[in-house]
Amino acid sequence: MDPSWYLRRLSAMGPAEIAGRVGDVVRKQRWRGESQRQPTWAATRTFPAWPAEPEVPATGRERLVAAADRLMDGHAEYFGVARDDLVAPDWAFDPKTGRRAPGDRYSFEIPYRDENAIGDIKQIWEPSRHQHLTVLAAAYQVTGDDRYAHRVADHLKSWWAANPPMRGVHWLSGIELGIRLLSWVWVRRLLDGWPGAPGLFEDNPEALRQIWHHQRWLAAFPSRGTSANNHVLAEAAGQLAASCAFDWYPESTGWRSAAIRSLDSHLRANTFTSGLNRELATEYHGLVLELGLAAALEAGPRLPRSTWLELRAMCDALAAIVDCAGRPPRQGDADDGFGLIVDGPPTDRWHSLLATGDALFGRAEWWPKLPDDDVRTALFAALRSRVPQLDNSRERPVFSDAGMTILRSDNGPEIWCRCDSGPHGFLAIAAHAHADALSIEVRHDGVDILADPGTYCYHGEPEWRAYFRSTLGHNTLQLGGVDQSTSGGPFLWTRHANSRTLAVTPTQWQAEHDGYAPALHRRTVELSGRTLTVVDEVTGGGPAKLAFHLGPLLSAELDGNTAQLTWPGRTATLELPPQLGWTAHRGETNPPLGWYSPGFGRREPATTLVGSGPVTGPLTTVLRLP
Repeated sequence: MDPSWYLRRLSAMGPAEIAGRVGDVVRKQRWRGESQRQPTWAATRTFPAWPAEPEVPATGRERLVAAADRLMDGHAEYFGVARDDLVAPDWAFDPKTGRRAPGDRYSFEIPYRDENAIGDIKQIWEPSRHQHLTVLAAAYQVTGDDRYAHRVADHLKSWWAANPPMRGVHWLSGIELGIRLLSWVWVRRLLDGWPGAPGLFEDNPEALRQIWHHQRWLAAFPSRGTSANNHVLAEAAGQLAASCAFDWYPESTGWRSAAIRSLDSHLRANTFTSGLNRELATEYHGLVLELGLAAALEAGPRLPRSTWLELRAMCDALAAIVDCAGRPPRQGDADDGFGLIVDGPPTDRWHSLLATGDALFGRAEWWPKLPDDDVRTALFAALRSRVPQLDNSRERPVFSDAGMTILRSDNGPEIWCRCDSGPHGFLAIAAHAHADALSIEVRHDGVDILADPGTYCYHGEPEWRAYFRSTLGHNTLQLGGVDQSTSGGPFLWTRHANSRTLAVTPTQWQAEHDGYAPALHRRTVELSGRTLTVVDEVTGGGPAKLAFHLGPLLSAELDGNTAQLTWPGRTATLELPPQLGWTAHRGETNPPLGWYSPGFGRREPATTLVGSGPVTGPLTTVLRLP
C-alpha cells in the first residue's frame, strides 16, 4: 500500500482501536514460535449427534448430487475462473494469474494484498474456506456413498499438511479462519454415520491441533474498531460453532462464552432496528445471516434471546425487500461470499434463506411464497429443537433507519423501485459502500430495467474497482466530474455524502444529499400506475452527468432525449431530460462505462445512457412501463 493510505486509514481510527492494533503488531511478532505450541484435549471426545433425521427434498438432493459429482471430477468455478484441478488441489495456487503464494513463510510477513507477488488472494483463499467439502459431505449425508466422504478426508489431510499453523497465506485473515472452522463443524456433522468420521476429527491429533490453533488465533486477533463489520461476525460465528461442537479443550468454555458475547453484541451493532445489515450491502446481509444462523444452531439455548431476535429480524427484513422473483436489491459491494454451502449452484440463495427463516421462526403473513426445496433448509430444520420459542407478533418492517424505500405497483406485472437515501455505509471507513446517494433500481416483473451495475472486483484492477463503486456507475447524478463521496482506497472512504429523506408515501419518495456541498442534490421519485417519474433538482453546482444503467437483458434505441427499451416480450419508453445531451455507451474500457457485473470477477457489456450539461431547472425523467 502507498504510505499515504496508512495515514488515511489511521485517521479513521479512534484511540482505543489504535492502541489495540499496536498490541496486535507486537503480538504478531511474538507469535513466531506459536506453531510449535501443543494443545491439550480431553481424554474422551464425542461429537453431538443430530437431534432429528434431516429430510432432504428430492429436487434439492438432485442438485446437490450433481454439484458433488462435478467436484469429484475436479471441476469448480470461483469468481468466474474455472478450475479442473480440485481432485488434488494446490492450496496456494491462483489460476487467474498463474502465481503461487509462499507456503513456508511466517504468515504475518506475507504481502497478501500484492497481486504481483502472490496472485489474487481471493482466488487462493476461496477453496480453503472448504465450502466445497461441505457440499461433498452433504452428498454423503443424503446418499451414504463413501466416495464423497473419502474425498473430504483426503482434502482435509492435504490441507492440514500443507498449512501448518502460522505458515502461508491461510493464517492471515480472521474471516477466513472463522468460515473454515464453521465448514469443519458442518463437515463433521454431515459425515456423522460414516465410520471414518471419528478418526478424521476427534481421534486425529492433527485435526485436534488445527482446530485448537484456529480458535486460539481468533481469540488473539479479533477484528476491531473500524473493521468490526462482517469480518468480526464471521470470526465470532466460527469460534462459537467450533467451541460448541468441538468442546474438547480446557479453553473451550472461555472461547464459547466470549464468542456468545461477541456474536450477540456485534450482530446488534451491525444491524439496523428494522433488520437490515448496516453495511447496506445486500450480499453481506445474506452472508451475516447465514453465518449467524449456522452458529446459533450449534449454540442453541446457550444463546441469549436477543441473538435469535436479531436473526429473525434479518429474515423479516429480507422478506420485505425482495421483488416478485425473490431477488433483493443489488446495493453496495458483493463478493459472492457465503457463510455455509451445502447446495448445488442452481439453488437460489435468497429463496433458501427465506425458506430457512420460515422453518426456524415461521413466516409472517406478508412474506412472499417462494420455493423451499433446498438442502440447507432441510438440514437446519433438523436442528429446529434448538431454537427457543419467540413471541410471534411481527409487523412488516419500514426501513427509514436504513434510508431504503421500495415503491411497488398495485396491479399488473410488478414494478419494483428501490430508492436510496441511507447512510454512506457502516463505520468510519464505510468499507463496502458505493458512492450511490439517491440512486434507484427499477425492475419489471423481476427483470432489471434500471440496474445497479454491481461490484466486479476488489483487488488487482483499481480502475475497475473505482468505476463500479463510482457515482457515474449508478443511477444518480454526478456533479463536477467527481464522486459524491471521496475514496481513500479500495475499502476506505475519507469523506461521506450525507443523505436525508424528506418525504415518503406509498407512491412517492423525496430525498437530498450534501455530497457536493455547497451544492445540494434533491431527487423525487413517483410511481403512478405504470409510469415512474424521476425529478432531479440541483442548488448550485457545476456541469452534471445523469446516468441510467439498463439491465443486461435490455436493448435501447436512443433518439434525441427518448430511448425505446426492449427486452424479451416487452417494450418501454424512457423520456430523458431535454436540457442534457444524451449518449449511449456499452462495453467501453477507456475509461470503463456501460458494464454490468452478474457476480464477483465477472462483467458483461450493458447499455448506459448518460446525459451531460449544465443543470437548468428541474431534470425530469419519465419511464413508461407495460
